[in-house]
Amino acid sequence: MTNSSTYDNNLTNEDLAPVPLEKRTWGTWNYAALWISMSLCIPTYMLASSLIGGGMNWWQAILTIFLGNTIVLIPMILNGHAGAKYGIPFPVFARASFGTIGANIPAMLRAIVACGWFGIQTWIGGDALYHILKAWNPSLADVDTQSLFPQALPMICFFVFWLLNMYIVYLGVDSIRKLLVFKAIFLPLAALALLAWAITAAKGLGPILEQPSKLHGNEFWKYFFPALTGMVGFWATLSLNIPDFTRYAKSQKAQISGQAIGLPPSMTLFAFIGVVVTSATPIVYGSTIWDPVQLAGKFDNKLMVSFAMLAVIISTLATNIAANIVSPANDFANLAPKKINFKTGGYITGIIGILIFPWKLVADPSGYIFTWLVGYSSLLGPVGGILITDYYFIRKQQLAVDELYSSTGRYHFSNGFNTTAIIALLAGILPNIPGFLVTIKVISADTVPYWISNLYNYAWFVGFLVSGFVYWLLMKKIKNSEL
Repeated sequence: MTNSSTYDNNLTNEDLAPVPLEKRTWGTWNYAALWISMSLCIPTYMLASSLIGGGMNWWQAILTIFLGNTIVLIPMILNGHAGAKYGIPFPVFARASFGTIGANIPAMLRAIVACGWFGIQTWIGGDALYHILKAWNPSLADVDTQSLFPQALPMICFFVFWLLNMYIVYLGVDSIRKLLVFKAIFLPLAALALLAWAITAAKGLGPILEQPSKLHGNEFWKYFFPALTGMVGFWATLSLNIPDFTRYAKSQKAQISGQAIGLPPSMTLFAFIGVVVTSATPIVYGSTIWDPVQLAGKFDNKLMVSFAMLAVIISTLATNIAANIVSPANDFANLAPKKINFKTGGYITGIIGILIFPWKLVADPSGYIFTWLVGYSSLLGPVGGILITDYYFIRKQQLAVDELYSSTGRYHFSNGFNTTAIIALLAGILPNIPGFLVTIKVISADTVPYWISNLYNYAWFVGFLVSGFVYWLLMKKIKNSEL
């Protein structure tokens, strides 16, 4: 039982309060459908196609994706337990380990990553809009993502699509329900049509699957492990804020079985389409094309290109609002619940999404995996390690819910911050910084010992294990009565 009348006004609002038992109505298939819907998106296709672009063959790419999603399913289910048991969202769950104010730190890390995904999806939507114009005016140049800024017209298309997203935020998230239905029906059909085109254009599935790997021996393993880390990183954000969804679960069984049924299979199946289509492009066009928008732009039929791009625009809009605005908007609202509402949080998300320069993150497969996916996993892995260690090993899955909303309770720690969690967080992030700086070419690889820079290839795992262990070690010294 909880007593909301005792909650501190600065630590709660309607979105942060525990979900009453009578409103926890999500069953197994609701969670399976959630993951199927979220998996069917352009970044999932690009996740698979980037591995082909990096040199893997079809089965190596599929295996890497399946392994990555199976691994990330574990923290997804473990963190989801607290949401299902107590009806609390991620920002509140994080208060148990980071403190009532300190919880804003992991929430902001997660929010910044979500802003980056918002920017990437917005760039994809704007790029699709540009390719509609290009289909009817072939003299328009290809988009230049190698420079700091693309050309004027692609940027205008990007901002038009950005404004459309902000208008949906203004109207309210509920306004995209019909778009989500459209996406759920049309995007699988469009993906299957693209698969059929690839098989037909390449003269059968055989030539596609016979495309050899460009990576051999030690070269393969040097690519595989950071690629696997990137696959885990793809859903590292959701592995933290999954309580935002499991708080509506009927039972633990519903969230566990629903996620197990929905995540690895749907990601692997949709990724298979990306793998096959991308593997067909060198046969059809003579070079690997990993971006589906760029690929569709090469079709000769103007109406087909326009129709395909319109589908990308609508489905991307639906995904962007549901997956990349709702969570960070709530995180920003958690900073000042009485001053920042959902709409304001959504506008903040939109602005940060521009400042991240999303066109640079998807300029090539290497940047998408090693700079973006692996890079942010080095921030989120440590948070996951702390949350799971605290909930399972320190508190034994027992939380005093009322005190999560109190500025005088046990979770307030020292002035609202648990310094142990902050120390553990830094301990998990620091080992990955040299490798990240080498990857983005801020420092030369010669200036850092190889074994140190190589840790970055395992960034999520390193951060998760180091932060989890340091947190456990330091928290062991605190008396049980203080927890």
